[in-house]
Amino acid sequence: MGRPDLSRRRLLAAAGGLTVAGSFGFAALGTGADALASGADTRVRYWNLFSGGDGYNMIAMLDAFRADHPGIDVKDSTLQWGSPFYTKLAMAAAGNRAPDLGVMHMGRVTGFSPGRLLDPWDVRLLAKYGVREADFTPALWKRGIVDGKLYALPLDIHVQLCFYRKDVLKKAGLLGADGRMVPVTSTDEWFDVLKEAKKAKKKGLQTLGLHANDQNFMWWFFVAFYTQLGGTYFNDAATEVTFDTDKATEVLEFLRRHVTDGYSTAGAADGEQFINGAPFTWEGNWSVPVFSGAELDYGATPLPPVFGEQATHAESHAFVLPHQSERGGATNEAAHQLAAYVVQHAQQWAAGGHIPAYTPTLSTAAYKKLNPQNEYASAMDHQATEPKVWFAGSTGILAQRVGPIVVSSTMGSAKPEAAARRMKGMLTELLASKNPMDGRTAAQGGAVA
Repeated sequence: MGRPDLSRRRLLAAAGGLTVAGSFGFAALGTGADALASGADTRVRYWNLFSGGDGYNMIAMLDAFRADHPGIDVKDSTLQWGSPFYTKLAMAAAGNRAPDLGVMHMGRVTGFSPGRLLDPWDVRLLAKYGVREADFTPALWKRGIVDGKLYALPLDIHVQLCFYRKDVLKKAGLLGADGRMVPVTSTDEWFDVLKEAKKAKKKGLQTLGLHANDQNFMWWFFVAFYTQLGGTYFNDAATEVTFDTDKATEVLEFLRRHVTDGYSTAGAADGEQFINGAPFTWEGNWSVPVFSGAELDYGATPLPPVFGEQATHAESHAFVLPHQSERGGATNEAAHQLAAYVVQHAQQWAAGGHIPAYTPTLSTAAYKKLNPQNEYASAMDHQATEPKVWFAGSTGILAQRVGPIVVSSTMGSAKPEAAARRMKGMLTELLASKNPMDGRTAAQGGAVA
């Protein structure tokens, strides 16, 4: 995910990530053992995909839960991030060997055959432990709803951001009186900002880290700016492609211009260049601990609303209940209790750059003191997400198939208008394809709430 020099996985590994081990391909991060912990009468088996800095933050929250709830033994295990995690979780759910609690990217929930491989949450139990629909933004809560039932309880949103060096922008006259980057509301204003920043940067550095040859980043950026233009992908019934090639071409031309005008260098070590003094880089919020650790004078804002409407690409981690044929009783209630606790105590999670999904956390004095998190928390209100279909979501087929097409345009091997037509053709092909989890197309899967 991302370029090798500053990809999310590499960043987390650099922060002390754990290797994947064991015959089933996972390493236990917690203190669970075969026997129940002393004083416990209920065990919750919990699988997640958090390594490195995210992993240690999650452990801290789990340890706090253990201290507050000695009657519940949490046996937590971290599996290999990406497709291996989802494959093993699906196999465990299909074979009735699923853990009591799991984590997924919200965009992958629809494709995970809710009702077959996932069990719905008992919203009454969640409310009993202090978590209610009113505690989340409506759009985020709705993403976890399939066929009228809640299948994903949001933990956070993680977004693509415009990181900027305050020292360089101050020299270029691009900082406002509040010490933040001057607002940008059009493509012309954005390229004017880049032009001035380029004059103030150190020689040998690019102006903007764009990850121009990375299929994941380029897809995420496309989603953000296409959403700003009001672009859609499919109709509500997921039976028709509504992709607008004119709007797509406009976005692709915008992305391509960063390379042709000399502001971005394909293949550059974007994160390292930013640390060394490049004015801008577009990265995920997971870069916050790295840039803060480097003691940079920097800020971070959602991607600039160059097409008028604010929208920045967002994905979410969410708690799920992998299917169990006999789910219920004390263990199921403890799983609800654990998930509710972590969601409500996500201040630790916010330190890793993520925006807590539980909105009461955002209004606390402790969160408001986090910098630059407090600058981009508004992204919660204008999330640009992938369409709600089975082939979308983090590491999903959609990004694998369409991302390279975006790259071909940005890198100049295809003209933007031709790339836009290819994207529409691929969307048409994917819409007609069947989900290998249940053999149904998007239109047949009941994906629309």
